[in-house]
Formats: sequence, C-alpha cells, structure tokens
Amino acid sequence: MTEPTWAVAEPRKLTFEDPVTALSVRIVNGTVNVVGVEEGPARLEVSGIEGPPLTVSHRDGTLTVAYGDLPRHDFLKRLDPENRQRSAVVSLAVPAGTSVEVGVIGAGAVVSGIRGRTTVRGISGDTTLVGLSGAVRADTVSGSLEAQGVTGSLRFHSVSGNLTVVDGSGSSVRADSVNGDMVVDVAPAGKPADITLTTVSGGVAIRLPHPADATVEANTASGSLSNAFEGLRVSGQWGAKRITGRLGTGDGRLRATTVSGAIALLRRPPAGQDPHGAETDGAPPADTPPTHTPADKKVL
Repeated sequence: MTEPTWAVAEPRKLTFEDPVTALSVRIVNGTVNVVGVEEGPARLEVSGIEGPPLTVSHRDGTLTVAYGDLPRHDFLKRLDPENRQRSAVVSLAVPAGTSVEVGVIGAGAVVSGIRGRTTVRGISGDTTLVGLSGAVRADTVSGSLEAQGVTGSLRFHSVSGNLTVVDGSGSSVRADSVNGDMVVDVAPAGKPADITLTTVSGGVAIRLPHPADATVEANTASGSLSNAFEGLRVSGQWGAKRITGRLGTGDGRLRATTVSGAIALLRRPPAGQDPHGAETDGAPPADTPPTHTPADKKVL
C-alpha cells in the first residue's frame, strides 16, 4: 500500500483523520510550532515557505514533515551548505500523547502540551518547551533552550547554547555545555530535585524552594560563588571553591561543576511570604529571578 504523501511548495493546510502517534519534523530556517491537543485529528499548517517543497507523509501512525534531502539520521551533517537557502513556517496540532522529534538548522522551535517523549536536535535557533510531561532530550550547537513547566526528565547537551528552566518540577535535569550559561528555577511543589549541571566556562544559577530537600555539591575551579542557604558550607578562598552540605532531608541531589564560570545558589521565599522581604546577608535576594542578562552575571 502506498503511503499518503504530499509535496508542499506553497502555504497549505492539511488534516489527518488517521491516528498520529509519532511526529518527525526537519526544517532549515523559519519556525516550527508543535502543540498537543486532547481532541480532534492532527492538523498541519504551512504558512510560509521559500525554496524547495516540504515532503509530508503519514504512515503507520508516524507523521513526517521534512525536506527530501534532509535525512532523519545525521541530518545536521548531510545537508550541503549551498542548499540551505530555504525557509518554512510550520505549525502542527497533534494528540498530546504523541512522541515528537524536531530537527532544525537555523530555525526556532516551540513545543507545548506534549505528554509523549520529545527530542529536539539543532545547530542554531532557539527552542522553547512549555508544559511537557514526557521525557525530553535536546542537543544543540549554539541554540539556547528554555523549558517552562516541564515535569518529565530533561537532558540537554550543547556547545554554546544557554539553558533556562523555569518552574521546573521534573524527576531530573542533566545538562552539559562548553560555554553556555545554565539557569534552573525549581518549583516548590513536586518531588525532591535531582539536578546535575556541568559546564566549562559558563555560569550556573540555581534557585531552590525554601525549605528544600537536597544534598548539594557545587564546584568551580576559578569562578566566584554565591550562596543564599545558611545550612551549606562554602570552602576555598583562592582558586577552587566549593559549596557542600545537606538541605532538609537531603533526599534530592544537586551537582554543579564549572571550570571558570561562576555559581549562584538562590532561594525561593517560603510559600505565602512577601518575596521582596526575603534576603540573606551577603547573598542575592531570595526572589532574584535568574536570567542571562549581563547585570545578573555580575551577581554570579
């Protein structure tokens, strides 16, 4: 049986009445938007396209939207640079339980409301993940990742892309980078955090709820330290410095390592307390929102 296939060379909308359980999108430049829905069939809208047409296929529950010369495996290495003069704006609504795989070169990606596994691979172009409850894996070269309200496990690998986690309540966060900055804001509710962050020259900022339950070990070879928790020990004055200790029951785990970057441990105010009144002597305000602005890097 021949699989349904469409060549999309101009703005177009498609609806897929047959079930969709997996989605694969691979584009160059432009934007990919994927949203999980609880009812209705999967839908695709290509609102803008330049260059060669996109190939759309639907077979055995897998919906694929990609360029014909962009293979699924090793696609980041296989595209001739001379053939990158193309762009597409692609929006998809798929069942929330769908497994999603997005590959982008120079394109931005937004994925929200997905309960299935989500995988994002890219060279440049930023990625935003909102309200995902399945496992997440993201690999980028220079693209940054922002994850908000992600409750599944998160894995992030990058050369120079930044990581920002807002209201994180997932089972674990594992991230490594060469010189990308990492900011992780842990939500008060949920199980104790299991966080491991590693970078060479990037800065690390982590905001934990108060009270928190975690065993902490943070190390920097030549960067500065900032600690808002009285129960943790700061050691080392010249060169290598460490923050160690246990918060609460110590059930969670926090490991942060950087060679030349700075590390800041920030504290959320207790629930119901005025966030503007919570500070620790010599440390940043407990409610200081971690961001990647130059001013906040000075705090680190």
